[in-house]
Amino acid sequence: MLVALIARDKPGALPVRQENRPLHVEYLKSGPAVQQAGPLLDAAGDMCGSLIILDVADMDAAEAWAAADPYAKAGLFASVELIPWNRVIG
Repeated sequence: MLVALIARDKPGALPVRQENRPLHVEYLKSGPAVQQAGPLLDAAGDMCGSLIILDVADMDAAEAWAAADPYAKAGLFASVELIPWNRVIG
């Protein structure tokens, strides 16, 4: 099952993102769940959120993956959406 994780950072949280980025990137690469990933950018080009495409067994697995993300553990996100996704191209 493909799931799009769309997370928005809390206002002013760029230092939290930068501090936790190495652990987050390591987590992204730690297993087969992540199919695509990258930061969302604001108008100035600064990172302000995340878009991650997960390939997991079910929504429970997506929720568990999201909860274990170092960014989530650091309290970076103001919101996180997990949305089932259907790949059409790519």
